[in-house]
Amino acid sequence: MKYVIILGDGMSDRPLEQLGGKTPLMVADIPNIDALCARGRCGKFVTVPEDMHPGSAVANLAVLGYNAREVFQGRGVLEAASMGVELDPTDLAMRCNLICIEDDIIKNHSAGHITTEESTGIINELNRTIGSLDMIFHPGVSYRHLFVMKNGSDKIACTPPHDVPGTPFTDVMIRAASSEGEATATSLNSLILKSQAILEKHPVNQKRISAGKDPANSVWFWSPGHRPKMKTMQELYNIKGAVISAVDLVKGLGIYAGMDVIEVEGATGLYDTNYEGKARAAVEALADHDLVYLHVEATDEAGHEGDIDLKIRTIEYLDKRIVKFIAEETAKMTEPVAIAVTPDHGTPCAVRTHVHDPVPFLIYNPLLEPDAVTRYDEESTKRGSFGTIVGDQFMKALIGS
Repeated sequence: MKYVIILGDGMSDRPLEQLGGKTPLMVADIPNIDALCARGRCGKFVTVPEDMHPGSAVANLAVLGYNAREVFQGRGVLEAASMGVELDPTDLAMRCNLICIEDDIIKNHSAGHITTEESTGIINELNRTIGSLDMIFHPGVSYRHLFVMKNGSDKIACTPPHDVPGTPFTDVMIRAASSEGEATATSLNSLILKSQAILEKHPVNQKRISAGKDPANSVWFWSPGHRPKMKTMQELYNIKGAVISAVDLVKGLGIYAGMDVIEVEGATGLYDTNYEGKARAAVEALADHDLVYLHVEATDEAGHEGDIDLKIRTIEYLDKRIVKFIAEETAKMTEPVAIAVTPDHGTPCAVRTHVHDPVPFLIYNPLLEPDAVTRYDEESTKRGSFGTIVGDQFMKALIGS
């Protein structure tokens, strides 16, 4: 048996007045996902415990069958692995966003989805002006970057910028969680303020403003951690895995899990990503892998933007440009292939951030009888034969262990 997990990041939602009390999943035209649902079994999945922040790292760890309490060390370390940045045991790695602040209010978490070319120049300038041998910025993709502090403390409280659009930035700056974190918090907050002074007049931002685009006028640090210790998927489940994603976080998670990272040209993490390329790569990877983890970020970004129409469109893209191809191609294979479709968490358009709500999931296994559910959405899957599952139960249900 082979396995494919198709993950629509942040795909689930909450009922919206604009949609007549329905969710984007309920109104989206998704015949291929619905067909898998009718031929498979489904349920609801609690990916993040109530006492943990519903971030993508914790949620994706759960989907892959890991106990996040034991292994989660923040997004920064995962993105460092993806970027090939080696961490010493005492290095503190953090996600570093380029964000847009307007009138001291956080306008968005992405600096208007700044391009990689633009942001690389900004990050290099910050390294030159406020970086040091002990505090290093590493350029990533679009607004997503990495910051490493030598001998930094993780005893700090940080706020993900996508959680607080519309909030005064001074209200959500870094706080020490204990006396041990005070020096680290002070240093990081100082860097945030220094970055704002530098970026205010940066040529990239002046050009973006002239073009009517949001400037990248501040860095924002969050999700701190040190190098984690994780067993591989091979050790946990005797599975050789591959991961396909445009997001460094998910690639880094795959690296620590011992999975092969498959790069796809044109994978952007946005609605314009190379859906067809990802689908082809997933099918090809099944030739020499037991499990392929195909992650699509576009639905999550639409939720963060509060863009209902875009979220519906990206869900439909997932259905017609990824699920259809994978379902058709795997049906031709001599070895049976189980296909799972799930979000990692919800990102409701109304709140524009991640939530703890259980997510709908389906597992189509050609060797098993289906349940009675024929429509894939937040409500219909409540009636699925899996009921509500938690922790590593999703992975065990998928591989039958």
